[in-house]
Amino acid sequence: MTGDLSNFTELPDLASRLLGGSVVAANDELFADKENLIKPGPPTFAVADFGNKGKVYDGWETRRRRTAGHDHATVRLGCHGIVHGIIVDTSHFTGNYPPEISVEATCAAGYPSPAELAGLSWHELVPRAPAAGHTANSYPVGDRHRWSHLRLSIYPDGGVARFRAHGEIVPDPAFLTGTIDLAALTNGAQVSDCSNAFYSAPEHLLMPGIAQNMSDGWENARRRTPGNDYVTVQLAGPGLIRHAEIDTTCFVGNAPGWIQLTAADTEDNWHVLLPKTRVQPDTRHRFRIDSATSLTHVRLDAIPDGGLSRFRLHGELSAKALAAAEDRWSTTRI
Repeated sequence: MTGDLSNFTELPDLASRLLGGSVVAANDELFADKENLIKPGPPTFAVADFGNKGKVYDGWETRRRRTAGHDHATVRLGCHGIVHGIIVDTSHFTGNYPPEISVEATCAAGYPSPAELAGLSWHELVPRAPAAGHTANSYPVGDRHRWSHLRLSIYPDGGVARFRAHGEIVPDPAFLTGTIDLAALTNGAQVSDCSNAFYSAPEHLLMPGIAQNMSDGWENARRRTPGNDYVTVQLAGPGLIRHAEIDTTCFVGNAPGWIQLTAADTEDNWHVLLPKTRVQPDTRHRFRIDSATSLTHVRLDAIPDGGLSRFRLHGELSAKALAAAEDRWSTTRI
């Protein structure tokens, strides 16, 4: 069952290693490691690359099954979230892909071990369905509960290059109190608008950690017309901003010359938060903000264009936003 990827694949990949996802268990990984399933980026293939166990694949591959049953791998999502769709990518697996797959989910508190996870109640997200070889197989999900772990089953065995679980992040309200990053993807922020994403996606700006290279940030095309490029972020919730971080790490000859921040309050009134300011290549910049009103959106202008690696907006959520987060956390639990 394959379909249009233009909808749910625009949502964050909750299973991604970049968000802290992990493949915590697999019943078999003789030919290729389970951890490859959630690696960022597309799978690679080298025709002449062979190891002691045969052809080396950039994916998860089990041995040929000679007994009844099927193989499976358990993924801990980087963030609790509502899964809108699954991608089971069998790229480069042509004679050794699983002809069928299924996906189950559970919502676990704390940090359970693989053995403890196996004993929990699991719920079907994708019923047993056909899969094609050398294909990004797409499976929409209609369930709107939040989950912490997914279990991919392959029938009866074979290889899968990548596993993606696209959806909405549902942050734990227990960790939204005090000063937090209101622009963090893990706290529920998201990109609402972007002028250009020719080289890499603007969502990278909101990822955890330090960018490792230029592709791990947001980079637009070279501007040949008047104006400038920009990205608009919907904050994790209405809140007060105390300071901003604008990081050009890894961008040496292609950082913006200047940046500017404008913001919208809860009444959708826009105003300048940080006036046009010069920035340096390969540098983490920090600016005091101290907004006087509760803000909902911030637009970052890259003037005239160029790449940025991370964008942080540290501050506090409003009491109303915290209450809304607590309500969503409780109502999405199965």
